[in-house]
Amino acid sequence: MYQDIADLNRFYRSRLGQVARRLLAARIRTLWPDIAGLRLAGLGHVAPYLRVFQGEAERVASFAPAAQGAIRQPGEGAVCLADEFALPLPDGILDRVLMVHALEHSEARPALMRETWRVLADGGRLLVVVANRRGLWARADHTPFGHGHPFNEGQIDRALRESLFTPLARDYALYVPPSQRGLSLWSAPAWERIGRRWSLPPAGVVLVEASKRLHGAVAADGRRRPLPATAAASGGGAPSAAPGAAARRRPDRRTGWPGLRSRG
Repeated sequence: MYQDIADLNRFYRSRLGQVARRLLAARIRTLWPDIAGLRLAGLGHVAPYLRVFQGEAERVASFAPAAQGAIRQPGEGAVCLADEFALPLPDGILDRVLMVHALEHSEARPALMRETWRVLADGGRLLVVVANRRGLWARADHTPFGHGHPFNEGQIDRALRESLFTPLARDYALYVPPSQRGLSLWSAPAWERIGRRWSLPPAGVVLVEASKRLHGAVAADGRRRPLPATAAASGGGAPSAAPGAAARRRPDRRTGWPGLRSRG
């Protein structure tokens, strides 16, 4: 079950939330140092982490699950409420997808991953940020990482492979204890340096970058299905949209995204 946006917003306004955002954003930027000219979308409560890419990527969009809700904050850009299993985007339009506070909260993870696979271009990259089952943050219910289903390294890799993604790189963040006390917040950078060197304590968050794979198709139940003859003959990994569907979805003048209409 998704956390309510009011709880997420309250956490990221707190001192601990601000520290967590800065530390996580630094690791995200390390994994994606250059996305100039690429199309990037975020899924979940990801707007706080997209700031660094504004003005660099060709286009940046943020999609919040309707069950989670959204609050637009200054400097975070527009957020679109959407059905995470039917994003308002054509097939293969995205180069990058960043997923934060989404996978561990979804009640239908295979369907969520299948939809993410659909909107990514061939060879596109997905970056998943999830709570580490072995870390302290997964036990801290006063943070968003203490809710939902945490993962260990093997579990997140397996979930990606079963959804036709190939894990490429892994990183860790939030070695600092999830404490509101000033000492932990002040010493957060030191905790990160020590933790990355000695892995003590276990990191609170696992980040995994994966690439889209083009072999077979994944149904909503997570089982692989044989390709239809038309898709197999064309070399694609999933059934394509109806002929001409992409051409009919012209970019909206205000958003610049095909199939995505802005409000107001």
